[in-house]
Amino acid sequence: MEIIIRKAKPADAEMLAHYNALMAKETEQLMLDAERLLSGTKELFNRPEYGFYLVAETDKTIIGQLMITYEWSDWRNGIFWWIQSVYVVPEFRSQEVFKKLYEYVLTLAKENASVCGLRLYVEKRNTTAHRVYEKLGMYTTDYDLYETDFVVRR
Repeated sequence: MEIIIRKAKPADAEMLAHYNALMAKETEQLMLDAERLLSGTKELFNRPEYGFYLVAETDKTIIGQLMITYEWSDWRNGIFWWIQSVYVVPEFRSQEVFKKLYEYVLTLAKENASVCGLRLYVEKRNTTAHRVYEKLGMYTTDYDLYETDFVVRR
């Protein structure tokens, strides 16, 4: 199976939003507001300063995705790329789809002198994802993530 990695296009927004909804339900048992989710997904294409999506395709079908957003680090005088909204269609898992997406991101990031590193957050109980990320050379940090969320209620 040939897997092509490419930047997502606005025409991909509905599929990206659909996969985001599936991911939220699968990993956190959250039912996201579909209209808000689609609007937010489309907005990223209008606001490239916020980030971008990458997709993995085979036979012109999107089988995986991730989103990159940006965080300025004054300590490093550089930008962290945050990997978010990771989803791989279940029947394509364990076929290195995420690995190919990650390697593509890693290459792009290393080619950009302003990028100081990659980060991601993962649901604590998603041990499968933890193992995948560690196998690719990522590691847990000494930080816990705190938030005040005005939209998604848990």
